[in-house]
Amino acid sequence: MQNIPEVKLGIVAVSRDCFPIALSEQRRRNIVATCGGDLYECPVTVENELDMQKAVADVKAAGCNALVVFLGNFGPETPETLIAKYFDGPCMFVAAAEGDGDLINGRGDAFCGMLNCSYNLGMRKLKDYIPEYPVGTAEDIAPMIAEFIPIARAVIGVKNLKIITFGPRPQDFFACNAPIKGLYELGVEIEENSELDLLVSFQEHANDPRIPEVCADMAEELGAAGNNYPALLPRMAQFELTLLDWIENHKGDRKYVALADKCWPAFPKEFGFEPCFVNSRLASRGIPVACEVDIYGTLSEYIGACVSADAVTLLDINNSVPASMWEKEIKGKFDYALTDTFMGFHCGNTPSCKMCADRAVKYQLIQHRLLEPAGSEPDFTRGTLEGDIAPGEITFYRLQCDSEGILRAYIAQGEVLPVATTSFGGIGVFAIHEMGRFYRHVLIQKRYPHHGAVAFGHYGKALFEVFKFLGVADIAYNQPKSLPYPTENPWR
Repeated sequence: MQNIPEVKLGIVAVSRDCFPIALSEQRRRNIVATCGGDLYECPVTVENELDMQKAVADVKAAGCNALVVFLGNFGPETPETLIAKYFDGPCMFVAAAEGDGDLINGRGDAFCGMLNCSYNLGMRKLKDYIPEYPVGTAEDIAPMIAEFIPIARAVIGVKNLKIITFGPRPQDFFACNAPIKGLYELGVEIEENSELDLLVSFQEHANDPRIPEVCADMAEELGAAGNNYPALLPRMAQFELTLLDWIENHKGDRKYVALADKCWPAFPKEFGFEPCFVNSRLASRGIPVACEVDIYGTLSEYIGACVSADAVTLLDINNSVPASMWEKEIKGKFDYALTDTFMGFHCGNTPSCKMCADRAVKYQLIQHRLLEPAGSEPDFTRGTLEGDIAPGEITFYRLQCDSEGILRAYIAQGEVLPVATTSFGGIGVFAIHEMGRFYRHVLIQKRYPHHGAVAFGHYGKALFEVFKFLGVADIAYNQPKSLPYPTENPWR
């Protein structure tokens, strides 16, 4: 995966001066030994503010971009929290459990110290990551550190991200229109361009000498069965190079980029194809490209790519599963009610690595109806990557800035079922427990748009922590029947 951060994690131990410093240092060494060689051990143990400055300078010099602050004993409240203030990356705070010494000279009281640490972080309005139960032995803390890495990767990525857009958001898809205020609150930069800017750049890439190499790569990815329009590849390769060059020339001081473009109605006629297959190829490399200029859709995708270190996609929460299909293909075979199921769809932007083997470049049926003469063969509406999405675990989620400028998010884990959709586009039969209630009392009630990001695996735990770290107060999920939503009618 390209375009996502590589996390270099360090650990700094802290010690309150009235507790044995050796206790904190030995416990730090135990954690490093348990984690293996990938965790940088800061030699400075922090007891005061001067120690804090030395420790922060040391981990920065070592190239660390994320940090574990370890309370090996009670810890000094001011210096330990100032680490989070002066260090440039995300910080995780954990504390030592007792049990590796007596309870006279070998007691560290870190259980108590963590409370004061949290209190001081709050007073200073510092962001931090604290695990669900942040106290443990080296064997307990090592898995916590492993869980912190994808969270840190996403936070670092967002803070260094630029979203580049092309075209205004479509009028008839107004739901994709959202205030950019939330992006700046998260530290994300945005560059908005017109489709005309993109078209001029595309034309300048005509006869680019790199086009044949990209065409060959596209043909290899599709295989003979999926390459329905070989003559279309040069134009799509030209567009891919246009986007990649635009990223390099416009990322500015940012390290990472995500894109959002207006793919209809003018795009296919002027460019001569649909951009979906190219978008899918960039997404497979960690460069999501959202349809309909969905800026929070592409931001959501990017966060999922960082968390999963894998390809993601953006889909419409599109249509219900017919009762006849549920009866024949799902009932009695899978533990899902009809209202737990729906079809996730988009024209063809899902990476080929996340689709069934029969995926292929086809034409966009809806756009063909709209833009080309009735009964004609598809021409400029070709270029989608279509087929059923491969079955397996998924996380459906979204980060959104609502019309009031408030950041909200939802997360729901489920799966794509091994059920043939018998439909068009990039599409799959999705199943999420209690989806019907979630659809009504979260997606509709909180005014979410139709687009949702999809990570291919169960990443709800990490995404929840990322959204918390980013300051999102409203994080919804598909609640079980035993836990009604606030707007759910108790007499339903």
